[in-house]
Amino acid sequence: MIEIIAGTNRPGANALKLAGIIRGYYRDRGREANILSLSEMPQEIFLPSSYAQKPSSWKVISDRVLNADGLHVIVPEYNGSFPGVLKYFVDMLKFPESFERRCVCFTGEAAGIWGGFRAVEQIQMIFGYRNAVMLPDRVWIPGINQKWNAEGTGLAEEALVARLRDQVERFIDFVERNKGLAAKAAP
Repeated sequence: MIEIIAGTNRPGANALKLAGIIRGYYRDRGREANILSLSEMPQEIFLPSSYAQKPSSWKVISDRVLNADGLHVIVPEYNGSFPGVLKYFVDMLKFPESFERRCVCFTGEAAGIWGGFRAVEQIQMIFGYRNAVMLPDRVWIPGINQKWNAEGTGLAEEALVARLRDQVERFIDFVERNKGLAAKAAP
């Protein structure tokens, strides 16, 4: 199972719309994929006491990450970096097993010309620190607001669709080749 993480909790975010499109590409290849929107994070996880003791409602989210074969992270760029809620999400997950030898890939998106490049580069350092196994093939989507079709339900550029489908294909193969690494790393 692939968990597609929409890396923001902003209502109506492009990352969440993009996650839905990418989930369709996984399903086209016969691979089960779910979307984990950061808006699903329970409110009590934001209490300062969560650093010492995670609320029981967090277990559902944490288990989704721990049970995933791979994580496909959609990273929006906000103010030259990734959203703070995405870092907080990472901080609240179990250490080290949440990312230890777990397969991860990244798709960056931004309204500006860099397509989330800086945001993905920055968050990759964190996932690298946590010993994730990262697919080197990343996709950047600059000017995301101009990439939607007239209905706003899909992507208008065939070249972008092809890049995303290729990334999904490569990640499926990457996950299959590296399956079991995270389980072997478990304490």
